[in-house]
Amino acid sequence: MIKDTLLEEINLLWEALRQYLVKQIEELYGRYDGHILEIGPFSGLIFALAQKNVGQSFLIAAFPQGSVCLCQQEAQKLGLEDRVRIIESDSSLTGVPDESVDLAIFRGALFFPSLLQVDFGAIYRKLRKGGIAFVGGGFGKYTPPEIISRIGKRSEELNAELGKVRVTVESIQDQLRASSLGAKAEITTDGGLWVVMKK
Repeated sequence: MIKDTLLEEINLLWEALRQYLVKQIEELYGRYDGHILEIGPFSGLIFALAQKNVGQSFLIAAFPQGSVCLCQQEAQKLGLEDRVRIIESDSSLTGVPDESVDLAIFRGALFFPSLLQVDFGAIYRKLRKGGIAFVGGGFGKYTPPEIISRIGKRSEELNAELGKVRVTVESIQDQLRASSLGAKAEITTDGGLWVVMKK
């Protein structure tokens, strides 16, 4: 219950920078069609994409337990409950068909091992040929410094309460190699620490 409250607060806090992070994702995706998947509890980017009509269909695979309700509340608040489907899932992305996703987004993926696990292999399996995944965390390269300074301190406090850990590029490279995805992924530190996988 405490974690649900923390997740709700951090998602609300990050509303201010959704549009800027979405700009980075749009640039990377380069399309306006396709099936878009958002993974995990740190939701919101998919709602911004739906509002901008980037994508044709939208799905949130929410976990851990409890985050489904938070996502549903947000969808209702934005009037997007009919456009964005929300399912309870897990790190293996149960309920998401293989080769069905054109763009997968997993924000906060790498930094909260006590809250959620990242299965790079599962994410890659869900991508269609030509699909792309944006996995990681950070404020994004287009977020203005004044917004970062406004939310930064509270975001740091909430992240600490949720068990955020420091992650290195090397440790992520090791994970990707262990999943046999080293050649299919790039790591960028532009606006955070992100893994970009292309199929």
